[in-house]
Amino acid sequence: MEQKLEELRGVFINDLALARTSQELEDLRIKYLGRKGELTSILRQMSGLSAEERPKIGALSNKLKNYMEEAITSKIKESGSVKVKGIDITLPGRRPRQGTIHIINKVKSDIENIFLGLGFTIADGPEIEDDYHNFEALNIPAHHPARDMQDTFYFTDDVLLRTQTSSVQIRVMETKPLPVRIIAPGKVYRCDSDVSHSPMFHQVEGLWVEEGITFANLKGVLYSFIHEMFGKELPLRFRPSFFPFTEPSAEVDMGCIICKGKGCRVCKNSGWIEILGCGMVNPHVYSYVGIDAENVTGLAFGIGVERVAMLVYGIDDIRAFYENDIRFLTQFPLK
Repeated sequence: MEQKLEELRGVFINDLALARTSQELEDLRIKYLGRKGELTSILRQMSGLSAEERPKIGALSNKLKNYMEEAITSKIKESGSVKVKGIDITLPGRRPRQGTIHIINKVKSDIENIFLGLGFTIADGPEIEDDYHNFEALNIPAHHPARDMQDTFYFTDDVLLRTQTSSVQIRVMETKPLPVRIIAPGKVYRCDSDVSHSPMFHQVEGLWVEEGITFANLKGVLYSFIHEMFGKELPLRFRPSFFPFTEPSAEVDMGCIICKGKGCRVCKNSGWIEILGCGMVNPHVYSYVGIDAENVTGLAFGIGVERVAMLVYGIDDIRAFYENDIRFLTQFPLK
């Protein structure tokens, strides 16, 4: 048995010298050390040895096995061919895909940072809201179309998913002393779904209530925001509009960033794109929160985060934000 082990050692050394590739070294390992290998076959014959011979042959066998394993590993390292058990570590590594902030979160953060720089603070409120804070306290009476079941997700007659973060403005005015200067970013929900509308989307509502606030303050805040977000050369205009919780109300248009005002499909050949709604807080709203409308005035505005993201990045379908298609999401790495 001892002689067989020595002969096997000699044959192994010759075979090892001839092996060149990673596959040949792997075959050599299987040939001598595999379950049906040469060394294993010899070890199976140990059952016929005497009790005195077994310890000696066992020690020699383990020594030879260790020698073979070390010799194969050493040659793998020397040759640079390092395929072991089916893994070739000389191949270029597959780098894991690097994650990044979702485009909606990034744009929302950009909007927040602009308003924080303008002296606003961030306020939060519940997404499951009551009818009073979502509608009534915002001067939206029961007969208003915005309260129709086709627009709002109701749990009960009085509990719903908020349709706007303006409800946060009411809660802040109820609990915080004046002056109030906040933005309320968050998710809102409406029964609507197409290429430009989603049942769940994000808004950033703004509120500034203080003595002496005028429409000029409103224009200054929104000019600063839009120029910071889209560029200082962009033309802006205010159009008269109507919202129950502001009076006067306006919608803000900016020059089309796609065609530079020449007219295209995005702006419907008008050269202008609607970007947000705004106005001076309707004095009637103050009666719901215990503020004397004779002493203060306020401004309010609402911005759709998805709307801003679509314009900044040239995206024409809002549904792309929520389909979790990695091909879409990886186009917007964090800068």
